Amino acid sequence: MNYPVFDLHCDTALALLDDYGLRKSRLNEQSGHIDLKRGRQLHGYCQVFALFTTPGMDFSGKATAMQLFDAMLRNILAELAENKDTITQARSPEEAQSIVNDGKIAAVLSLEGPAGISFDPGRLDELAELGFAMTTLTWNERNPLAGSHRTGGGLTALGAEYVRKAQKLNMAIDVSHLSEEAFWDIMRITQAPVSASHSNSRAVCGVSRNLTDEQFKAICASGGVAGINLYTEFLGNDPVTVETICDHIIHWMDLGGAKHIALGGDLDGCETLPVGFTGVNDWPAVAATLANRGLSAAEIEDIFWNNAMRMWGKCCM
Repeated sequence: MNYPVFDLHCDTALALLDDYGLRKSRLNEQSGHIDLKRGRQLHGYCQVFALFTTPGMDFSGKATAMQLFDAMLRNILAELAENKDTITQARSPEEAQSIVNDGKIAAVLSLEGPAGISFDPGRLDELAELGFAMTTLTWNERNPLAGSHRTGGGLTALGAEYVRKAQKLNMAIDVSHLSEEAFWDIMRITQAPVSASHSNSRAVCGVSRNLTDEQFKAICASGGVAGINLYTEFLGNDPVTVETICDHIIHWMDLGGAKHIALGGDLDGCETLPVGFTGVNDWPAVAATLANRGLSAAEIEDIFWNNAMRMWGKCCM
């Protein structure tokens, strides 16, 4: 099935480096889940590259969170420059569409875990200038901004300042990894669509990283999207297959979320993937399975491309 792919989350920027922030792999071809060689097989491709940091990095004896953030940023920008005939950074939905129309891959930057910028809302101006389109508030830790799904704890005063500043700069707020308390705190103050870039349905797979039906409905009401995560731990019990991925999508479709489901593979951040999915080039297998389960071509194209583009556009208004 030939649909363009807009994937809201991958950890490839970190996967290209070692624990000291030194380049170990190349974006054109690597042993993980995403590279340009496989991305070129898709019929249109926009990838959000998350720059991931967590406070735990500061105690590893290797590179600190701030050092790794700086290294990831330098390296991913260098990779884009070195492969400019294949991939180009997009700073807006319009740019992403134009890049893909020209036959190239569109790259978008996001922040996963603000430890790399010291949880400082003042650093968001710098990120916006660099073209960052989305930011989480936590990873799996409780930090100065908010609590995570593992720790509990709501949004702090600094976290509320961070949300307001990010939205003022047209950066989408990403609630993946957040605690339920912090999620609802954000929903009470948001002035723009709120999204979960890489989270699944808790009704289908009951783990804390996934969204309750009430959370998903609130994301829909805000104009946001939820991106399907391919990590088997968040999908279901063995055997986890492409059909299991579709179970989450169908459940959200049944909740009226057809315009609010997207892709957020968590590729290069997954320890295990579903049977039948080995890398970015396998997204068409998900589309084919959705078609077999009764979704129309228009519904599949919305999930694979249009919904994420629409959300991004609303955040840029």
